[in-house]
Amino acid sequence: MGTNEGLVGQVPYLRRFARACTGTQELGDRCVIAAIERMLANPSDAPVRIALYRNVLAEIDALETRGLTTTSSASATEDKVQRNLAVLTPVGRQAFLLVAMEEFSIEDTARVLGVSEQDVDGLLEDANQDLAAQIRTDVLIIEDEPLIALDLQQLVQDLGHRVVRVVRTEREAVAAAQASRPGLILADIQLADGSSGLDAVNEILPHLSVPVIFVTAFPEKLLTGIKPEPTFLIRKPFRPDALRAVISQALFFDIRRKV
Repeated sequence: MGTNEGLVGQVPYLRRFARACTGTQELGDRCVIAAIERMLANPSDAPVRIALYRNVLAEIDALETRGLTTTSSASATEDKVQRNLAVLTPVGRQAFLLVAMEEFSIEDTARVLGVSEQDVDGLLEDANQDLAAQIRTDVLIIEDEPLIALDLQQLVQDLGHRVVRVVRTEREAVAAAQASRPGLILADIQLADGSSGLDAVNEILPHLSVPVIFVTAFPEKLLTGIKPEPTFLIRKPFRPDALRAVISQALFFDIRRKV
């Protein structure tokens, strides 16, 4: 693939990223155009995607320095997204969006930002905590192992969310979702009475639009092509920092989905 083809293919993603960073499509597009012009005038040895995002961020940083970025936008929901992102430092916002929205690895995010991988880990940890404070919600935990349920409950509460119920069976899960209407569900697959957390989620989702994070020792049971596909999946035993990051991402994208 030639450089120009690579540039063209990245434009929609660059526009999305620049809008999220600056607050408006107009400012974002200005940064994207300037970044592409800069890259064409001064080709880089770095991979096309990394070089493009690096140049876009250089333009965004220039706007930040001049105080030209904004948190206002066209819709109330998009405005809520921008207000949530606005609590982050500029580089924290950039790191979070590169990993969560643009799906860069930690290594490539470090290359784009020009920092170490350890710095990226720290930025993401701070971003997850700050975002959780802005996107507090009620959480339903579907988990039959008491110790794991306690760990999940403590982690969720440490992020500032409220655990409305911890349930152990499919029937309890469906009833709890109907009664509490949570903003997030953490679900295991195999439950206490031999019932299924996946079946519970299948029954809940037609009546409640809510992000679901599957936390399971059996991820292969979700990778069958049968709906719902696991947009958010954490393998047991889970790393607390990984689960905190996925919780922030799930809630962040739930807001964006409703724009």
